[in-house]
Amino acid sequence: MRFVILGPPGAGKGSLAGLIKDMLGIVHISTGDMLREEMKKGSPLGLEIKGLIEKGSLVSDEIVTKLVEQKITTDPDLVKGFMLDGFPRTTHQAKDLDQILDKVSKPLDFVLCMEASLEIILSRLTGRRVCRKCGALFHIKNKPSKKLNVCDLCEGDLYQRSDDNEETIRKRMEVYEISTKPIIDYYSMQGKLIRISGEKETANVRNDLIKILNEDKSNKNQKFSRN
Repeated sequence: MRFVILGPPGAGKGSLAGLIKDMLGIVHISTGDMLREEMKKGSPLGLEIKGLIEKGSLVSDEIVTKLVEQKITTDPDLVKGFMLDGFPRTTHQAKDLDQILDKVSKPLDFVLCMEASLEIILSRLTGRRVCRKCGALFHIKNKPSKKLNVCDLCEGDLYQRSDDNEETIRKRMEVYEISTKPIIDYYSMQGKLIRISGEKETANVRNDLIKILNEDKSNKNQKFSRN
């Protein structure tokens, strides 16, 4: 099974991806993770990426596409399938992705489009906290750590990402409206788009997802349970 998860930042793509990974055992390709890994390396490319993200701007199509193409064409674990999270962000990237997948004869089965209001997104992202040591995610209201600013898993320090402030988030949403939403029309014309609410509780999102997977013809005889 191969598919893309679309949606604005804070719509719940990461949470949904975690559910899917546990259910299907397929590879989660997060361009956000790949970009952050590059920034950690401190390379010229990583510093360039960091500057763009902190301004709320999108990383260039060329940079992200190269990272994705390398992953898709070289990772042997993708044989069971994969989900792309954070890519494509523009119609140009969507077309590039189609070309990459055509080369390896692995077309997308469908595209999940998560939707959430600006109010929900601001609440989720401004309250998000990340562990400096292991990368675990917490939220000051929805998922607080047991000890203030201390990770429950490894006792690392929790911090707020520099781009998780209201001004930057609003700018990111403006960029999303202009650059990313046209992708919805692109995949809709291909008959691959499936909309799913990102505002529901996790259990309800999971049930919606199971229904989608069980109805998808590409799953053949494989069925998924709510238990």
